[in-house]
Amino acid sequence: MTDSGWTEDRMPDMTGKTVIVTGANSGLGYEVTRALARHGAAVVMACRRTNHAKTVKGRILTEIPDATLDVRELDLADLALVREFAEEFTAEYDDLHVLCNNAGVMAVPREETADGFELQFGVNHLGHFALTGHLLDSLLETDGETRVVTQSSGAHERGTIDFDDLQHEREYGKWEAYGQSKLANVLFAYELDRKLHDAGIEDVASVASHPGYASTNLQRRGPEREGSLLRLWMMRAANAVLAQSAERGALPMLYGATAEGIDGGEYVGPDGLMNMRGLPTTQSSSDEFYDEGVAERLWDTSEELTGVAYDFRQSKSVSQ
Repeated sequence: MTDSGWTEDRMPDMTGKTVIVTGANSGLGYEVTRALARHGAAVVMACRRTNHAKTVKGRILTEIPDATLDVRELDLADLALVREFAEEFTAEYDDLHVLCNNAGVMAVPREETADGFELQFGVNHLGHFALTGHLLDSLLETDGETRVVTQSSGAHERGTIDFDDLQHEREYGKWEAYGQSKLANVLFAYELDRKLHDAGIEDVASVASHPGYASTNLQRRGPEREGSLLRLWMMRAANAVLAQSAERGALPMLYGATAEGIDGGEYVGPDGLMNMRGLPTTQSSSDEFYDEGVAERLWDTSEELTGVAYDFRQSKSVSQ
């Protein structure tokens, strides 16, 4: 589906809908949360830094006094905490209409997650893979259409899944690792949609999105961790001159989450120059994105690494 000229004004009423947004306390996640709250959704703000998230919640409530916002701790760099978040959510919520897999890290020095994964691959892909698996029953059991929207990046086009060195232990390049993680996001979104359709599940749609070049805090975290004032200054200058706002960058995820006619398997991004700016539309992606063999191998590897196995045949998402 392609729909030019789509803005937040065209979002449907989300009253009665429950949405999880990972990384909801800043950048794109903050803007996605604000927009969903303005349109009546109950938003679970899944954030690593809950104190900051509570401050952000208060800011949104000042603007939207009747917003329904629930701050929950979620650290995607720790699979035990991912599972704990999902168990607490499913114990307290009956429905999940949309899961926005938004949080991420970009181009940071090499670090490892609590489970020993390279940080970018572990957080951006494996953490969301596990989270979605743990929450799939909630998506399946919610009446009506439900969706999973996974945030990728145009950087996925320069990514390659290196199955011989997924954790970049032998050689680490921060941008190569980031590209791999973002390609993994797109491959996951498409493979999830294929598996849902193969299982005859037509009321859960999986969509990938990317924000183009949006000005957020994501760009500064790499230079800050490296202690590079020069790179930090260059990022700030590029954001000021080239980037669109985070509010505009949030539109592709909002489109994937709420627009009418989404069937699943779409890739949504800005429609402007080099897909860096503009309004959301469906797009094509890199050739490797469509490689079902790579996607299936990545899926199997992700199940093995996370211990989260999706069982669509039983309509139960996770067995461990």
